[in-house]
Parts: sequence; C-alpha cells; structure tokens
Amino acid sequence: MAGESAAFGALLRELRLEVSLTIEGLAEASGVSVRGIGDLERARRAAPRRRTVAALADGLGLGETDRERLLTAARAGRSPGYSPLGVHAFPRGIDDFVGREPELVLLAELADRAAGRHLSTDRHLSPGQPEPEAATGGQTVVAGAGQPVVAAGAEQPAIAAQVEQPVVAAVFGPPGTGKTTLALHAARELADRFPDGQLMVDLRGMDDAPPAPAELMLGVLKALGVADRDLAKAGPRGHPALYRHLLADRRCLLVLDNARDEAQVRPLLPGAGAGMVVVTSRRMLTGLESVHRLPLGELGTAEATAFLTGLVGAERCAADPAALAVVARRCGHLPLALRVAGNWLATRTGWSVRRLADRLAFEERRLDALTAGDLRVSAAFELSYRQLTPAAARLFRRLALVEGPDVGAACAARLTRQPLFEAEDTLEELVETGLLGSERDRYRFHDLLRLFARSRLEAEESAEDTARARAAMHEWLLETAVVAGRWYEPGHGAPPPDWQGTVDLSSADRARQWLQAEGANWLAALRAAAAAEQYAGVVEVAEALHWFSDQWIFWGHWPEVFGTAARCAQALGDPLLEATQLNYQAWAVLVCEARPREGLARSAEALAAAQRADDLPQQAWAHCYAAWAHQLLRDFGPATAHNHRAARLFESADDLHGMLHAMHSDGLSLLEQGQGEAALDSLLHTLAVLDRVGDRVEPHIAHVTRLSLHTGAGRACTLTGSWDEAIDHLRTSVGLSRESGNTGLESRALVHLANAMLAAGGRADARDAFTRCLSLGPTADPDCITEARQQLAYCDD
Repeated sequence: MAGESAAFGALLRELRLEVSLTIEGLAEASGVSVRGIGDLERARRAAPRRRTVAALADGLGLGETDRERLLTAARAGRSPGYSPLGVHAFPRGIDDFVGREPELVLLAELADRAAGRHLSTDRHLSPGQPEPEAATGGQTVVAGAGQPVVAAGAEQPAIAAQVEQPVVAAVFGPPGTGKTTLALHAARELADRFPDGQLMVDLRGMDDAPPAPAELMLGVLKALGVADRDLAKAGPRGHPALYRHLLADRRCLLVLDNARDEAQVRPLLPGAGAGMVVVTSRRMLTGLESVHRLPLGELGTAEATAFLTGLVGAERCAADPAALAVVARRCGHLPLALRVAGNWLATRTGWSVRRLADRLAFEERRLDALTAGDLRVSAAFELSYRQLTPAAARLFRRLALVEGPDVGAACAARLTRQPLFEAEDTLEELVETGLLGSERDRYRFHDLLRLFARSRLEAEESAEDTARARAAMHEWLLETAVVAGRWYEPGHGAPPPDWQGTVDLSSADRARQWLQAEGANWLAALRAAAAAEQYAGVVEVAEALHWFSDQWIFWGHWPEVFGTAARCAQALGDPLLEATQLNYQAWAVLVCEARPREGLARSAEALAAAQRADDLPQQAWAHCYAAWAHQLLRDFGPATAHNHRAARLFESADDLHGMLHAMHSDGLSLLEQGQGEAALDSLLHTLAVLDRVGDRVEPHIAHVTRLSLHTGAGRACTLTGSWDEAIDHLRTSVGLSRESGNTGLESRALVHLANAMLAAGGRADARDAFTRCLSLGPTADPDCITEARQQLAYCDD
C-alpha cells in the first residue's frame, strides 16, 4: 500500500509541476492545506477520498483524462482494511427477502440525497478555502476539505456552517419484524451510491453487557484501514476525532445494527460528510436528533403468503392456499415467525401446510410450536422483556388480560393500580422498547406478543393476583360505561359533581368517543359480569346505554347487549326490567340487523312481560316494535294497527318521547307504501310538534329524531319529484348527523342525498356525496356503503 500511495503522490507532484504551481499555490487554488498536499506528495498520508481528489483536480485545472488518472491512482492507494469481529463489509445475505417496498423506496431516496449532496460539494468547493487539520493525540491528521479542526478527545466537532451532515435513518420495530434483514438488503441495493465502502456493525444491543461505543468505534477504524501504529499514536482519547474525520472524508454506508439505546448510538454518528447511516433497533430511539425514522411492523397478507411460498415451495403451497393463509395469520404476519414456520415445513417434507396450520391453532401452544432448530420466536421476545423495568414488566404481563384489540391508558392503569400519569409513562416505555404499539392514544399488542405476555403472567403471578387485576379492570369499565352512557339518557346528562373518574367525560361527544374506543373491552366486562351472575349490574349498564345505541347503530353487538340484559332481568324476577330489555333487544334486531321475524318474537315477549308488570309505556314500545317488524315485512295493515295502539298507550302514559316515536313511525309507514305527499305531511307535522315541545324532549333524543325526520321528508320529496326540497331536507339531515358524530345515520342520509342529486341531474354533486359516504368507515350502515360503491362506479362511467 505504501507503494501505491507513493504512486499517487508522485503523480500529484508531476501534475502540479506541469502547471507551474507551488504547493502553496495549489493549496490556495484547491482549498486543501499546504501540509496535506505535502504529506500526500511524500506518501506520508494514505491516498485521499474522492472529494479531496476532486478539489485538487479543480485547483490544477485538469482535463478529463488527467482527472481520471488522478482518481484512479487515489483509488489504488486506498487500503481496503479488514473486518474484525462485529464489523462486516457484507454479512451473509438472505435471498428470500420480500415486501417492504415503501421502506426501500424511502431508504433509496435518502441515499440519493446523500449522494447528490456529495456531488454538489465536489463541484462547489471554494477556491482558496484552507483545509482544516484534526489533531489526534501527538499526530496531526489532515481532514477533508471544509472540515473543522477537531481537538484530541473532543466530544463533538464544531462543524462549519457549510459542511453537510450525513443522512441518518433509524429502522425500529418489535422483535422479529426483520429490521436487520431490511438493512442488509437495502445496503446491497444502495452499494453503488457509496463507493468508499459499506460497513455493518453489530452493536449487540440485546446482550446483557453490550460493547461500549469506544470498542465499536475502534472496530470501525480498523475496518476503515487505519494502521495500528496510527491508532496507538492517537490514543483512546483521539479515536473519536479520527473516527469522525475518516467518515467525513468518505462516501460510506454505515449500518449500526441492533442498537440498545441512544447512548450507544450517538457517539457513533458522524458529525459531517456525505455518507449515510442506517440504525436498527427495537427501540424508537426518540432521543436522537435529525433522524429519519422508519417504523417496521408485520408484513401484509400477500407479502406473508409470498414469503412462506418462497420457503416451502410453490407446489406444496398451491395444494392448499387456504391453509397457507391460516399459517400466515397465526404467525401474525411476523417475519421471524413466518421464517420459523417456513423452515419447519421445508425440513418436514411429509407434512402438509394444513397440518402445520392445525398445530398452530392452539394459542396456549403456539409459541412453543414456532421453534425450528435454534430459531425461537419466544426467545426474541424474551430478550426485550428482560430489559424492562419491574413496573413495565408487570404491566406488560397484565395487559394480556385485556380482551379487546387495544386499550387506553386509564383502563391499563386499573390493571396495576398505578396513578394515570405513571401508567402512561410505563406504557410509553413498552412502546419505546417495541413490545407495544400505539396509535391515537390507544395501545395494542401484536398477536404473538400477547401470547408471550400471557405466558409470562401465568409463570410469574398467582391466579389470585391475576383474578383481582382482571376484576378491577372489569369493574372500572362497567362503572365508566354507565356514567358515559347516561349523557344520552333522559334525566341524567353530565356526570355527577362527586364523580371521580380518570377519563374525560365532560361532554356527550367525549363520552361517545370513550364508549366506542373501549367498546370491545366493556363488552367483555359485561359478558364476565353476566357469567358471574351479577345480574343487576348487567341490567344497569344496558339501561344506561339504551339511548346511546342510536349514536352507534351498526356496532354489531347491541342484540347481544340487550339480549344478555333481558336474561339477567328475567333471572332477577322483575317483569318490568325484562320487558324493557326485551324491547331494546327488539329494536336492535330490527334496526341494526334488519331481522323482522325475530323482532316480532322479541316484541311479543316484551308485551307479555309488560302486561304482567302492568306498565303502559313498555306495552306501547312493544307495539311500536311490532309495527316496525310488520312494516319491514311489507305487511302494512298490522303495522298500522300496532302503531295506533302504541300511540294511544303513550298518550295515556303521558310519554312524550314515545308519542313522537309513534308519529314518526306513522310517516315512515306511509313512505314505505309509496304515499309521498301523505308521508311528507305526516313527517312535517311531527317536526312541527318537535319544535313546539322544545326542551321537554331530551336534547340528544330531539337531535336524532330531527335528523331522522328530515331524512324521511327528503325521501318523501323524491317520491313526488320535488328534487330541490328533497336535497334541502337531506342536506339538513347530513349536517345534523355530522354535528352529533352519528355516522350510521349520516351514511343513510348521504346515500339518499346522492340519489336525489343523481335524479336531478347533478352527477358531480352525487359523486361527492357517495364518496363522502364511503369515507365514513366501519361505523356506517354497511348496506349504504355497498350502494354508494355501486353507484359511484355508475357516476364514473
């Protein structure tokens, strides 16, 4: 190497003399220091990197031929170095890489940015700019053009304003998501952008005692070709400055794999230069500044099955694609789990894919089954779990008790009885370590991590402690559901002044948001209460949620909620409670699921129970729901008879809410019979009555009644061809629905509005309304979503 460095120095001297420049003159023209040029010509310094060579070539005014000669000599004079333990130019790759297209595109864009910035720096070096020097111990090391002077042992170089920082990308995610594989694949794809080398350093962040930054830095310096004598002269205090100088002067891609935390990574990040650093870690590394972050999760469905197919073979997978999808799903689409499953099948040629799918069916044995040789999914999880604080480990275990797909901080706090702020900090620790996902203040396990947490709970905590934690969570969920639901109940509204809650229920809208966010969890608590024969508590919850159910019609569980409450009321021996809950159940099967025959059966049971209780309002409601069921069955004679009977009973009971409902139902019955003018008159009369009674009707009940009446009036106007009036009524209904956050009724109003616009010739407006309906998401009426999608295709023709 000394001979090759000398060859570069000799050529540089020859070219300098040809243009009659002194060393001082070339230094002024190129920006490279006098000392640096002298060391290069005397072969006291290894051949420089591309940027310095470009500066020298510009200072010499070289043409393309001589410029290429100088670059070639410089490349020949550079030491390729070697790869000590933990530092690799290219570790063994994985050929079956699939997916991660967005992440690869982003990494390529970042690499192009780094490379493009370097080329820009090469072209725009300022003539006469002096080249700073870096002191390393007792030796002076010449830095690249534009680099600052770095004192020996300095913690951080003072980077000049014109010096660019390297691009840093942090790839983070839960254990088993394939962060290292992605980084290695990207490094191979991006190698041509970094001609001065690609290094991969295993930081061993999951070890009990990972290597210190100084040890890792020394490994990189050796890999970059720094001679042992120079390392010795610089001494340990000079290594950081030397490390920063070398990386600043080279176009390198440095992969820092498996980082433990920010403290391990920060000293290894170059302060300047045109290189790129990719850091992989299970942690989010939120303490690092000026970093592009790439969160990595599980693969998509198609990617997961493609990955398995590549491991197992196309012929075996094609024999049972359904079983292949089941295996992928039971692996949680997690790359590590998929690899274990694929390797298992690849080495057991007598096994069918279905046999492995069946083996993974049992949740309590799934993690044990996901083992192939020395690859164990649970072992990857264990490494992260061991690094948790005791409080975080306890909460991690107990989060396995949450039955829903995600949970809020206030609910999680009940599992450990931590104060809310402490629980939030603990949850964020779990997120930071990659053991928990978060989005919009909700926390979620990956399916396999949930199983691992459950196994730790069973192994480390007693059954009694587990039962107490679950009971505390369930009790809190049901108590909070009652308080939230009563916002919508006549005579209740806001929580009482003495209520000491840990969630914000200061408005009906906030109560609705909480009930919807925690729906799966309070439903699980309700089921547990029913199983534990806590009948009165179940009925109380269902009663509190009765009017709220109008705000979330298409949730999918109201028939179960009210059916469970009806059985509990029957077990209590209270016919009035039983009639009430059976009527609620009749509403649920009619409105939420459009099952009129079951609605008739439930309303008949409700009427019988109400008669035993001698309760007029519940008898009236039973007739209302019977009328609704007959209406859906297009049996209008009985529908009218039941509705008139209900109206008389409501009037006798002086039940204003019920009277309005019966009047509304009359108008809808006329509408369904195609009597547009009569239906419109009836619905507008009901609207006038609603306006007249004012605050005698609960605000939330008045609101949902009003928007429903406007929807009906709009539909009636379409029957008579009064398009402008129809559109006005339906727009009013859409606005009222949106104001209350009732996406179920909004979707219905939007579809009727769009159809009216379409009939009136407003195709563009209709298209917008159908599009808005599709944007409402899973809480919309599924039939309306289907119709909107079909009609939108027509509008686009």
